[in-house]
Amino acid sequence: MEYKENILSYENYCHLREKVGWINFSKEQAEIAIDNSLYTITVIENNKAIAMGRLIGDGQYYLIVDIIVHPDFQKQRIGTSILNMLLKYVDNHTPVGGRSSIQLISEKGKEPFYESLGFKRIPHEFCGSGMRKIVYKEKEIS
Repeated sequence: MEYKENILSYENYCHLREKVGWINFSKEQAEIAIDNSLYTITVIENNKAIAMGRLIGDGQYYLIVDIIVHPDFQKQRIGTSILNMLLKYVDNHTPVGGRSSIQLISEKGKEPFYESLGFKRIPHEFCGSGMRKIVYKEKEIS
C-alpha cells in the first residue's frame, strides 16, 4: 500500500465517491476542485486507488474534504493515516507565532473518529453552529 501525494485524478476521485455512495459533481467542477486543492493524498493498492483525502484553504483557514476509504479497506486505519498527513501539511505550513483553523464536515456517525484526533463538535465554547448551503443548477437560463 502506497500513500501518494498530489496525484489525485478525476477518475479516482469519482470512483471512490461512488464506492461510498456519494453523489459526484460535474466533471468540470471536480477537475477544478482537484486542481485547486492545496494537498491531496491517494492511497494505492495493486495499482488501484483505494482511498483519498483532500485539503483546501488559504494558509489561515483550511478545510478537509473527501476523506474516503473504499469499503473493502475500511477499519484498517487508512483514514487515520490520511487525516494525519493532512494535519501534518497544515502544521508544516503554519509559521512560528501563527495559527491555523482546520474545519471539516463529518459524515453522520463519524464524529467520534474526528474527535479522537482532536476535532471538536460545533457548537462549542468558542463557535456557533456550522452551516452549509447547497446550490443546484439544472440548466442554463436563456
